[in-house]
Amino acid sequence: MLVTLIKGDGIGPEVVASMKKVLKAVDSKVDFEEINAGASVFEKEGVYIPDRLYKSIEKNKLAIKGPITTPIGHGFRSINVELRKKYDLFANIRPIKAPGPLDLKFDGVDFVIFRENTEDLYAGIENRVSSDIALSIKIISKEKSQRIARAAFEYAKRNGRKKVTVVTKANIMKESDGLFLASVREVAKAYPDLIFEEILVDNCAMQMVVNPRKFDVIVTENLYGDILSDLGAGLVGGLGLMPGLNKGKDMAIYESIHGSAPDIAGKDLANPTAMILTACLLLEDCGMTDKAKLIRKAIYKTLKDKNNYTRDLGGNNTCSKFTETLIKNLGD
Repeated sequence: MLVTLIKGDGIGPEVVASMKKVLKAVDSKVDFEEINAGASVFEKEGVYIPDRLYKSIEKNKLAIKGPITTPIGHGFRSINVELRKKYDLFANIRPIKAPGPLDLKFDGVDFVIFRENTEDLYAGIENRVSSDIALSIKIISKEKSQRIARAAFEYAKRNGRKKVTVVTKANIMKESDGLFLASVREVAKAYPDLIFEEILVDNCAMQMVVNPRKFDVIVTENLYGDILSDLGAGLVGGLGLMPGLNKGKDMAIYESIHGSAPDIAGKDLANPTAMILTACLLLEDCGMTDKAKLIRKAIYKTLKDKNNYTRDLGGNNTCSKFTETLIKNLGD
C-alpha cells in the first residue's frame, strides 16, 4: 500500500522517522512516497506546496504528514488548511483518550471530536477595512454543516457510542451558529437511538475540565473544534499523545494535533507517540486493525514505566530511546 508522506519541519522529521521504524517493526506493508512541503521547500523551489505533492496525494488518496510551521501574523497560510480545502477534507477527527496509564486527574476520558474542516473563520476571507480595522468573515452553510453532522452520527452508530453533543455559540451568533445548530438538529432526527445534546462552547470548555467523562462524540465548527481538541489533549496527557485525521469522500490525510515545536527541533526531545498513534488510525482505516492493536498495546506498556517519559510528560527520555523501547515492547 502506497501512502504519501510529508515529513514536515521542526520536530516533524524526528517523529516521522520514529513512526516509520514502528510500522516497519510490525511489518505493516505500508510503503511511503515521501515529498515535503513548507518553508524549506520554498527556499529551494519558490513554492510551499510543490505540484508533485499534489499529484502524489491525488494518486495515492492517502497521506500522512508531520507538523509544518505556520508563520503567525505574516507569511504563507497554513498548509494544513490549504490541503483540507483543496481536497474537501471536511471531517477533522480527533480522538481524546489517554494511550497509557498516566497520572491524570480524570480516568476513563474517551470522546471524539468531529470538527467541520472547510468553513467558519478558517475559510480565510479577511479584509483590511482601514489601517486600524480588519474584517474576518465567518461562513456557515447548511450543506456542509449537515455533512459533518452525518459523519459524527454515523461514527457514533458504528462504534457503539451513546451520545452526540453539538457545540456552538448560537445564543450570540444567531445566524451563523444558529444555522449550524439547526442543521445538526435536523440530522439528529434520523438517529433516534442516540442521545442528542446541545451545549454552548464556553460551557463546553468548562464542562470538559470539570467532568470530561460526560462527553462521547462532539460535533462542532472549525474554530471551536480546534480549540476544544487542544483542551481535550490537556486532559489526557498533552498534545504529544494525540492523533488526528482529515477525511473527505474518497481521500484522507492523517496528521497529529501538535505543532512543529521548533524550539526542540533536532534535539531528540520530541514525543513521537502522537505521530505513531496517527499511523494507527491509518492502519485501522486500511483494515490492518491487528497491527494497530499491537502498536497500541506496546505504547501502553511503554507508558507504564515513568522512566520512558519524554520531556513533555515530565521525564528525560529521548525520542529515539522511547522508540527503541516501544519496538522492544511490540514482542511482549
